[in-house]
Amino acid sequence: MNYLFTSESVSEGHPDKVSDQISDAILDNILALDENAHVACETMCTTGQVVVAGEVTCEHYVDVQQIARNTISKIGYTKAEYKFEAESCGILTALHAQSPDINMGVSRATEEEQGAGDQGMMFGYATDETDNYMPLTLDLAHTLVYTLARIRKEGEQMLYLRPDSKSQVTMEYNEQNEPVRIDTIVLSTQHDEQVLSDQGQSTTVTPELIKRDVIEILLPRVATRDSRYTKLLHDFLANPEAKLLVNPTGKFVVGGPHGDTGLTGRKIIVDTYGGRGAHGGGAFSGKDPSKVDRSAAYAARWIAKNLVAAGVAREVLVQVSYAIGVARPVSLYVQTYGTAKVAMTDAEIAKKVGELFDLSPAAICRALKLKQPMYEETARYGHMGRTPEVVEKTFLDENGKPFTRKVELFTWEKLDRVEDVKRAFGL
Repeated sequence: MNYLFTSESVSEGHPDKVSDQISDAILDNILALDENAHVACETMCTTGQVVVAGEVTCEHYVDVQQIARNTISKIGYTKAEYKFEAESCGILTALHAQSPDINMGVSRATEEEQGAGDQGMMFGYATDETDNYMPLTLDLAHTLVYTLARIRKEGEQMLYLRPDSKSQVTMEYNEQNEPVRIDTIVLSTQHDEQVLSDQGQSTTVTPELIKRDVIEILLPRVATRDSRYTKLLHDFLANPEAKLLVNPTGKFVVGGPHGDTGLTGRKIIVDTYGGRGAHGGGAFSGKDPSKVDRSAAYAARWIAKNLVAAGVAREVLVQVSYAIGVARPVSLYVQTYGTAKVAMTDAEIAKKVGELFDLSPAAICRALKLKQPMYEETARYGHMGRTPEVVEKTFLDENGKPFTRKVELFTWEKLDRVEDVKRAFGL
């Protein structure tokens, strides 16, 4: 029997994502000055106010206020009417040194002895239902809000858009867990009360107006992402029973941190797999890679993606767990959901994976180059399923002067171990 499955995403202007981006922008600037710094940076944002708190071990000064303001401005909170604006909001900083009790378990005489920054279990997941090995529901949900933000920033269409938005996609799957059709799309976007028409007249922004623009402007742009989107969205719009719910409350003017307080680490399912696979509960943003909540979750995704791409299975979940201060994982688990293409049990696959991949914190950081200031980009539109690329980023030195550095992003999305996996599994 067919079933329905749903995933959601939120835009970079969502208050929780604002917090994530501020935390990761601060982390990046610290790592740009000291790659061995230890950082656990939490952010809260609300009406006219940002609070940054946490623990930092670093020898360099960073201008937390300016980094936060730059981040808020890039997102698009630049108007006083939003009640949360980059230049006028108050910013309270409450950062202090990392606990020495934690630090002694992480910092060791040699890098290889580096212990895990905390206990816990982390998951990585991959599926062959999309080209980027992500669940289709989440991939489409991300694309909707990402494309909406692009339209807003271009400033040529849908001129009433404000930064905060959310999407939700419900897909029908068949008994082979293959996507069949889009059942429901929910899209809520913050908007101005009024917008100027082509004739220069002020027009009230209504859900009907936004829905028309979603159908005529947003969805056609999303459909060009790949051929599968084109067919799914064409069939969705052609189906009279399809459910497209746009701003279903009727109005969304008050939004962002003014409408709802934002906190770092509150969108962990959006950040990962949209409810597919599993999640260990640890958030990512604001944490340096000595925290296995982040680094081991990236490594588990790297492993799962390379296993699926190599043909070991169509769908893979990887779990790895740690004890604080201990370098080697406590456990490694692999689940293929009955989709394995090799004559091995999941336990045998896990044993082989443990031989192929060194999952000590130091080895993960080295393999994935995680000491780079590479994290602000992860804090919007998902940490997984992204495209590895080299970019030039700008940071502030201790005197507040900008400097640039080339950074490699999303290294855990590389398929650089596929051939190793194929050899190990005889594929």
